[in-house]
Amino acid sequence: MTTTRVGFLGPAGSFSHEALRNLGDVEGVAMDTLADLLADVAAGGIDLALAPLENAIEGTVSATIDGLVFDYDLFIEREVVLPIHLHLLARPGVALEDVTSVLSYVHALGQCREFLGRLSATTSQATSTSQAARLVAESNEPWAAVGSAMAGELFGLVQVASDIEDHPGNATRFVVVGRDSIAPPSGHDRTTIVCFQDADRPGSLYGILGRFAARDINLTKLESRPTKKGLGDYCFVIEFEGHVSDDLVADCLADLQAHLARVKFLGSYPVEGEVAAERRDEVTLARAAAATWIDELRARVRES
Repeated sequence: MTTTRVGFLGPAGSFSHEALRNLGDVEGVAMDTLADLLADVAAGGIDLALAPLENAIEGTVSATIDGLVFDYDLFIEREVVLPIHLHLLARPGVALEDVTSVLSYVHALGQCREFLGRLSATTSQATSTSQAARLVAESNEPWAAVGSAMAGELFGLVQVASDIEDHPGNATRFVVVGRDSIAPPSGHDRTTIVCFQDADRPGSLYGILGRFAARDINLTKLESRPTKKGLGDYCFVIEFEGHVSDDLVADCLADLQAHLARVKFLGSYPVEGEVAAERRDEVTLARAAAATWIDELRARVRES
């Protein structure tokens, strides 16, 4: 039986690499950029891709969402939520006051603005937190990297400052994307779509959202993205509770598809987290109780 090959934003030691541990027995394949990651899964070079979609502090990762919306036809199959703890990593012997430059991924730097603002050091961007750690390890300069504890261990760096993120509740939501199949319903799912309009007119967004409200479907995220066709031309990325196999969700999607220029389906997938697991258990019990109730009612129907 072949092992599933899952691409992640590398090199080894990145937060994507750390999130990969949540997927169980898979073969990780490091990629240099998010563009390479999505392109390779679309072309069939890897089975799945694990890509960062959203950070609690910095918001949406534009390279991921734009790749899914505009560049490739892929399905989100799963999400992984990873708590983010950032550390300032340097070579052994380099003290905090010695650091002249701090390297990291743009989002990681943004998540440590308060701490970095107190240092008399410049900042430079790298393609990932782990690449920054590798560059620091290979340099003879008194540099430091903002990255994970895993990256420090892999590249022989020490933590000259720990937990330097501005907000202790920081977390990143990753999505696992594939080419062909939609994840089965789990009892507590999320669906992501993109709505494109044929014209910008008053009430157009209200018309979209009203279709969800009419069916009592709860939205969990709404974001506008430029379509790259011209200034002021936007589409809407919408996340909501439910699965495409649910009758209400399917009816809503069909209604939207009939009245909009285009609706792109990005996936239905299980919601992540302990609360989600509890919700799935509740839904399972509620559905079983409802099925028993229906069976009891049908048993009382008289013969005609």
